[in-house]
Amino acid sequence: MHILQNLVQMTGQRDHLRLELSVLSTFMQLPGVTNVRALELVEMDSGHWVRARTWLQDGQLVSSTQDVVSDTKRLPLRDMLHLHTCITQQMQHLQHSAHADQHVIWLPVWMHEKARVCLEVTQSEPFTPHSLDVITGIFSVYQNYQSLLDYSERDALTGLLNRKTFDEHLLRFATAAQADHSDEMPWLAVIDIDHFKLVNDRFGHLFGDEVLILVANLLRSAFSAQHRIFRFGGEEFVVLMPAAHKAKAHASLEAFRAMVASHNFPQIGRVTVSVGFAGAKLCSPVEILGQADQALYYAKENGRNQVCHFEQLQDQGLLHNAQVSHDDVELF
Repeated sequence: MHILQNLVQMTGQRDHLRLELSVLSTFMQLPGVTNVRALELVEMDSGHWVRARTWLQDGQLVSSTQDVVSDTKRLPLRDMLHLHTCITQQMQHLQHSAHADQHVIWLPVWMHEKARVCLEVTQSEPFTPHSLDVITGIFSVYQNYQSLLDYSERDALTGLLNRKTFDEHLLRFATAAQADHSDEMPWLAVIDIDHFKLVNDRFGHLFGDEVLILVANLLRSAFSAQHRIFRFGGEEFVVLMPAAHKAKAHASLEAFRAMVASHNFPQIGRVTVSVGFAGAKLCSPVEILGQADQALYYAKENGRNQVCHFEQLQDQGLLHNAQVSHDDVELF
């Protein structure tokens, strides 16, 4: 009965993190379960890494919002031999008995042939066919519901995050930044396709949609899993970048701009983008978005196909009290 109540609670969640906490809490109700974790799996230039994102501490489930790139508790995936086997062989689940009273099952969450998260359940007794059926059944409900949540948060055309999820992601980035006392900070970039209306007018909306899809694919290629990429509507995209020095953030955005400029778009030829970005540490979401928008506005008014930084433009006295329209919100 407790498991059914937990499943009802789980499917009532509207947030990925709360859903994760709910499924782990459900696993804890099972007989013999002694520990649960949600492990975050990240692919970086230096290889694959893993760290605990949600875990049991003093009988309570806790979660970390810290970025895995700067997390000192992250481990190379290859150091967790059995989990490494599970992920590299794209298995649905894998069991391992470390000790007589420690039996572990890993349940990776697969999406587009990649696993970003893996649930880990540890119990004191070996897994029986019945206990395995219960665990995989709960996990299937969780995974199906997570897919529904993910679908509601994605732009139908490009598959990127949609605008309604933006505030929550920005809040998490800013909160993590406030806990970090280094001189690095997260960044918000607004990206706009130059002369996109001309593409639609000249080639038609089908080719315009193809350009949007290709730009979205280039965004995925240019930025890592630690970045959050949104389509805000029309030809505008937003990227939330994890904490870094300004020079590194600027270089990443410049590399993306150059990637788009050199890409051959079928039937269309060459397409360029303008980019404005600002620090995302201290201001409210509306203020941060407004600052990046002002930098974007300056880039488009002064030649396009360039990356502009809000604070730098402000220090140079190049920004004025220009009104920037951002869909249904007007920013000044």
